[in-house]
Amino acid sequence: MQAVNRNQLFVASCLALLVTSLSFGIRAGILNRLGVQFGLDKAELGTIAATAFWGFPLAVVIGGMVVDSIGMKRLLMLAFVFHIAGILLTIFAGEFGDPFWSLFISTLCIGIANGTVEAACNPLVATLYPNDKTTKLNHFHLWFPGGIVLGTLIVYFFDKAAIGWQMQVAMMILPAIIYGLLFVKQKFPVTERVASGVSTGEMYKSLLNPLFLFMIICMLGTAITELFTGQWIEVLLKNVSKDSILILTVTTGVMVVGRALAGPVVHKLSPAGVLLGSAIFSALGLYLLGNTSGNMLFAGALIFGIGVCYFWPTMLGFVSENLPRTGAVGINLMGGAGMFAVSLYMMFMGGVYDNKIVKHLPAGADLKLYNSGEASAEMKTALGEANKAAGPEIINTTLIIPIVLIVAFAGLFIYMRNKKKR
Repeated sequence: MQAVNRNQLFVASCLALLVTSLSFGIRAGILNRLGVQFGLDKAELGTIAATAFWGFPLAVVIGGMVVDSIGMKRLLMLAFVFHIAGILLTIFAGEFGDPFWSLFISTLCIGIANGTVEAACNPLVATLYPNDKTTKLNHFHLWFPGGIVLGTLIVYFFDKAAIGWQMQVAMMILPAIIYGLLFVKQKFPVTERVASGVSTGEMYKSLLNPLFLFMIICMLGTAITELFTGQWIEVLLKNVSKDSILILTVTTGVMVVGRALAGPVVHKLSPAGVLLGSAIFSALGLYLLGNTSGNMLFAGALIFGIGVCYFWPTMLGFVSENLPRTGAVGINLMGGAGMFAVSLYMMFMGGVYDNKIVKHLPAGADLKLYNSGEASAEMKTALGEANKAAGPEIINTTLIIPIVLIVAFAGLFIYMRNKKKR
């Protein structure tokens, strides 16, 4: 019988997450261009971008509920199919029918693929490394910002070379094929919960633990802070900085380094301490992004990257280590709740963003006309100035979330410290 190859399964998991993150980075870079090419306003762009974030929780929650019974391998094969379908549908958006619905459906497919990857790979990594879960989940999740760095650099350099956005999206096909081939050849272990003998009933009962419910609520805020800002940064700051996409590159570059060094950081500060520090740095970084310009934006991006660096994997690691009976469902409910919160926030803020832009335009201005190809040079200038003012206002609105998280994680830190003393 074929033995479980831990290293190859981990490498393939990282490649699958790389495709997930490439989709975020490339979509963030081309989002504004899709709006211009297809005549979409910010609310429509927000709805399209949000589709990936509610396709994700749909897949991650359902996947978390069935992964113990159908196995992680089948889920990952399903993720591969959805990734390829989503990539191809994005490339040919606008060729057939309404471009809005083409982009909506393709982004939904990619969101489902991304969620399915997390539904299988998070419990897989926790199962492969039972004595070092938080550190290895951080190592696994460094490929999320890593892929965003690669995605934003693909957009930046392909744009310089006048290579279209369709080819940029196509760059995701090769790593998707590679991870599909790697996984299909491997033998998978059963999930940690199944191996430990914890019953399904005990697992679902554990989800009502007050500490788990507290962490789910906090996950809503950590996910919005990290992912809404990352996905919209190029749109929000495009008129503030000519290299706005590179702000995302700086943020995610810091995250890659931070997650690679997660071991000593987590062991020194404890997961609760890491989360408190993350909230403080995130708030400071968002404040700088929303209230400065020029090179200070890059300083803000660096501090923000330090802040959000450990949020996602440490939240999952905390639950896996401190609430192990919640099993794969617990980890995946955390991820699903976070992504669902981002999707709702993104759709809501798309409309708020449009309203803030209108507020900075002449009275009675028709935003659709200003966004259309019929807009005069004077209207385009006015729209640029309105975007320049409205983008930072959206960032400052989002700043409230990490400020609340500082209070929440300070309480968690004190609670966990007192719990260890008992």
